Amino acid sequence: PGRSEIVKFLLSKGADVDALSDAGTPLTLASLRGHASILKILLQHNADPNKGNGVFVPLDVALNKSFVSCVKLLVQGGTNVNGDNPLAKAAEKGLTEAIKCLVEAGANPNVIDRFGRLPIELAAEYGTREDVEILFPFTSPISTVANWTVDGIIKHVEMEIKQLEDGSFVKKMSDLKQQGDEAFKKQDYQNASVFYTQALKMDNFDAKLLSNRSLCLLRMGEGRRAYEDAAECTKLRPKWAKAHYRKGAALMFMKEYDAAYSSLSRALELDPESEEIEKLFWEAMELK
Repeated sequence: PGRSEIVKFLLSKGADVDALSDAGTPLTLASLRGHASILKILLQHNADPNKGNGVFVPLDVALNKSFVSCVKLLVQGGTNVNGDNPLAKAAEKGLTEAIKCLVEAGANPNVIDRFGRLPIELAAEYGTREDVEILFPFTSPISTVANWTVDGIIKHVEMEIKQLEDGSFVKKMSDLKQQGDEAFKKQDYQNASVFYTQALKMDNFDAKLLSNRSLCLLRMGEGRRAYEDAAECTKLRPKWAKAHYRKGAALMFMKEYDAAYSSLSRALELDPESEEIEKLFWEAMELK
């Protein structure tokens, strides 16, 4: 029998449609693999589309993998279209059909991503003109865009990209980092994170900035966003102990102790001398 038949059989025998494993629910796994037919069966059996693995929900996974058919099914199944800014993810990946589907379901196009960019700006940079056209009627005008038209937005984004290559921006970025560091020293985490965000808009591959902002967000009680910055940081610098430590700290805050233990183990492997890492590692070990 095929996978779909096996899933139907297990559900008919009373299998828990929302059973949790380390990878999340069956719906999360179906979204990860792009198994739309299985996803449909699970939703027909009232699977919860908003239940994930504590970090990601099925919609996040489907968008990360660009499985548009899964995105559509999850939206039809009642997933939260304003969760972790799915519209920004769809725009950044240039997923025209997913953008349409999310907008029609009421996704808010006026929410910035973690680098301070709106979905329409991401669409102008990474997607097609059609993507910008879909988002345009629903997006509130951006004060820095003088000509608020589809062409005006595309030109504005092109200009911003050119400016980033300009030498004067290097100094501006250095100033923003310094302002962020000064605000952090004063324990003004809100403003520090704003400065780091502005700097990240200019260079979103700066692992140190992501690490700094992750710590700010954690101090502000925003565990999930702190985790996302730290996770991005570990991708950029997989052998940097502090990145794994930040990830572990965010997971501890979110009470995801098994995952925290795993991240902190890696951090300790990379920096066995760090008392800070060791202390949190033992804490995670006791709680997991």
